[in-house]
Amino acid sequence: MVPMSTTHEEDALEPVELIRQSGAVLRMGKAMLSSGTGSYRVKTAMQQVARAFGLDRHEAHVTLTEITATSHRGAIFRTEVAEVRSIGVNAHRLGELTAVANGLQPGATVDEVNRELDRIEALPPLYPALANALFAAVACGAFAFLNNGGVIEVVGVFIAAGLGQYVRRFFLHRKFNQFGVTMIAAAVACLAYLGFVLALDALAGGAGASHEAGYISAVLFLVPGFALVTGALDLAKLDFSAGVARTVYAMIILISAAIAVWAVSWVTGLSADPAPAADIPHALLVTLRLVASALGVLGFALMFNSPFRMALGAAAIGMVANVLRLELAGLGVAMQAATMIATLVVGLMAAWVAPRLSVPRITVSVPAVVIMVPGAAVYRAVVGLNNGDAEVAVTSGIQAIFVVISIAIGLAVARMLTDRTWAYER
Repeated sequence: MVPMSTTHEEDALEPVELIRQSGAVLRMGKAMLSSGTGSYRVKTAMQQVARAFGLDRHEAHVTLTEITATSHRGAIFRTEVAEVRSIGVNAHRLGELTAVANGLQPGATVDEVNRELDRIEALPPLYPALANALFAAVACGAFAFLNNGGVIEVVGVFIAAGLGQYVRRFFLHRKFNQFGVTMIAAAVACLAYLGFVLALDALAGGAGASHEAGYISAVLFLVPGFALVTGALDLAKLDFSAGVARTVYAMIILISAAIAVWAVSWVTGLSADPAPAADIPHALLVTLRLVASALGVLGFALMFNSPFRMALGAAAIGMVANVLRLELAGLGVAMQAATMIATLVVGLMAAWVAPRLSVPRITVSVPAVVIMVPGAAVYRAVVGLNNGDAEVAVTSGIQAIFVVISIAIGLAVARMLTDRTWAYER
């Protein structure tokens, strides 16, 4: 006969409920990771769920596509490994998941959490494919102006980027390889821009001449801003496994697009040289930059499936910070330093705006920063490298690297100033 005390001890170690709780915690982590947030936020959400379940301790190792998590209760523990193959960004889903994690109270049940996760996973995209392509077109058209483009460049980029993003979304929703899809979308956008310029030449007697350089702006919708920024923030948190993986993923996406850009420019003879700045009165230039920056950030935020209120918050932040960056650069401040100051402003404004909009800080800070990511410089560096132009390749490449580092420093410093979990090691 088994002693009664032994039976009670075995009941206390019964793992069935721990298995269910561990599975729900891991499911929250997978949902957060597939929505595009950084590993530090994935871990935080999983710990929030674990604490609500009453688990003694929860630890997780998160990379770009994998989670290894261990849940502890008393003398027993459970370790699970999961893989997330869908790498993308869904700001709406991320906001919903964050609200669930933040709202959990002690005593929450597995069924309650699973019901919320079922609801969130069933949410359809906020915008159809054509609207998503339109958002990319608006963002890249704004980029074209900020890259010294005129009316012809802006219109051509608007058409080309919209078509490229439509093609990209079509293939990604059918689970095609991301790197291959990136190359196809970049080639489509470049060829569409070339077609626009040639059509303008034919219809308006050479009006498209000298506007070839705008095609670089037509592929900026492919810049993996979320991955670059979250990877940099993971590195700032000393989470090297996630940070390095995200950064490498972002670089491969950029290189995939750049190779397609180079191939099209090599075959067609398009020039990647930046256009000279237009002679516009300063007051008008600042006004136009404010409008273009707001539209660029708004387009990117909506392309990331942000609700309109969230996107407007990001646009307001990005408008102020990006014009500040350009004004500082115009006064002779090094672009790296100007970018660092601007991203610090983004981080501080996001810390104030996000709680008032009840949205995660990353959903308003990253779109505001994406417009500062030097995608054009990366593309020009790869094109120059393939064309044997070492000066262009080195100059553009080094500029891009230091600007990305400046973005990471600015956002990390803002986090440290506004979030104790970033300012101190726990």
